[in-house]
Amino acid sequence: MTPRTGHIGLNVTDLDRSLGFYRDVLGFGMLGEGKEEDRRYAFLGGESGLVLTLWQQAQGVHDTDRAGLHHLALEVDSIDQVKAYETALRGYGVEFAYEGVVAHEEGGTSGGIFFHDPDGSRLEIYAQSGAEGAPAPSESAPTCGFF
Repeated sequence: MTPRTGHIGLNVTDLDRSLGFYRDVLGFGMLGEGKEEDRRYAFLGGESGLVLTLWQQAQGVHDTDRAGLHHLALEVDSIDQVKAYETALRGYGVEFAYEGVVAHEEGGTSGGIFFHDPDGSRLEIYAQSGAEGAPAPSESAPTCGFF
């Protein structure tokens, strides 16, 4: 048996700002938090339990040139939900890697949106189907691998 992902932990520079993004824009519920000045953190999740932990201990934004987390992919049930998140994220001022919903691969049925959180961590919200006819940014490589 292989292990399953239990939750993802992200270092952030400003916990309050990141909570505004992950809780208020993406809709994660607050499951717990630490408020000591030098040990601030938040446990976020939903019906399925703990999904994400935010740790206020980073000194700078995400560095794509260093080994570590490439991106965090969040799955939803439909492309309509992906588009609803896109609208909410645009209202928050998020910049996207690609314009609108893109397919994961040329001619693929799965696809989503690709963007960055307030600290530059790369995020994806996708659905397994519904992206038929959406453009793929690259013919030869997975869309999620190079943004």
